[in-house]
This record gives sequence, structure tokens and C-alpha cells, in this order.
Amino acid sequence: MAHALIIAIARLTNDTNYVSYRKGNKIRPVVDHLLASTGIDLSNGGGISELMKFQEHLKEYRIVVFRGLDCNDMMFDGQVDSEKRINLVFDDVKHNFHVINSVTGALSREYFCEGCNKGYGGGVTHRCQETCSDCMSVPPCSYDAVRIPCELCNRQFRSRTCFDKHKINKLGKNPYVKRSGIVPRVIHL
Repeated sequence: MAHALIIAIARLTNDTNYVSYRKGNKIRPVVDHLLASTGIDLSNGGGISELMKFQEHLKEYRIVVFRGLDCNDMMFDGQVDSEKRINLVFDDVKHNFHVINSVTGALSREYFCEGCNKGYGGGVTHRCQETCSDCMSVPPCSYDAVRIPCELCNRQFRSRTCFDKHKINKLGKNPYVKRSGIVPRVIHL
């Protein structure tokens, strides 16, 4: 469990030791430090209580653990509001934790909602209480007194922040930077 957490954090932080950790090199002192700083003893294995302690210690990360590669079988969700998410899978047979680098790939889904932890296929609009129905970000955006229209997709957004998240989430980049100075209109309600 601790090894998987260290490897996932190294990947998220672009640690230069990431490849070494994956190969089992240089990781032992880092794991020992994590266990010492949390007071967790994994000599008899680890379960939900240990995951809860790790989540409490690693507050800047949201730890999510799946049991097997079934998106409906979640073992643990730290429920921390963080963009930095550690996805692990628990192997019931070998009793090991493994890092999931791509949730969509591991779960064989085109899309994955990090709000409700559900995978879904292409062409389906996913809606849940944990995501913004406008920009699809987690958590939902708050409403301002103005709606911001997107001229590329002909939709309106809850706020300037919601509109900006839409550009990143759906369009993958800011299309207004490279296009002849187009600026979105603001509609006052």
C-alpha cells in the first residue's frame, strides 16, 4: 500500500525517482519515512483503517482505491477536494495495491467522472450531483449574476471561472488566444 502511494505521488509530482521507484529501487527509505511519519504499521498488511490514516496524512491528494477492474466496485474514496488524485487498484489474489495511471484505460471506459467515480461511454452526456452540468468540472461551479456564452459550442456558462474550465475540459486549450482576438460576450441576467 505504501509503495503504491509513493509511486503514485512520484508520478503526480514528476519526481525524477519515479522510474526507479517503479522498479523497486530507492523506494525503501521513502516508504519507511512515510510509515514513520504516519505511525502506520503494515507488517500484517493494510486495509481501510490504514487507508484512512494515509488519507488524513496526505491531505493534498484524494486517494481512491478500486477492488478489481470494475468501476462499480470501489473499496475506498478519501473524499478530499483535490485536483491531485491517487487511483489504486487492490489485487484480491495477491493482496497488493497497484497504481492506476489511466482510470479510463484500466476500467475500459472512454470517460470517467471523478465526482461520482463512474465510467461511461462516448457520446453519452454524464450528469451527477458532483459535477458542474455546464463545464463538467468537479466540484460544481457556483452561479454568478452573468452567463458567459461560448461562441464555439453555442452554450452558456455559470461564471467566468466555469467558462474557463469549459475551455480546458472540453476544448483542451484556449481557442480564443489563437483566433483573431475573439472574446466571449457577457450576458447579464
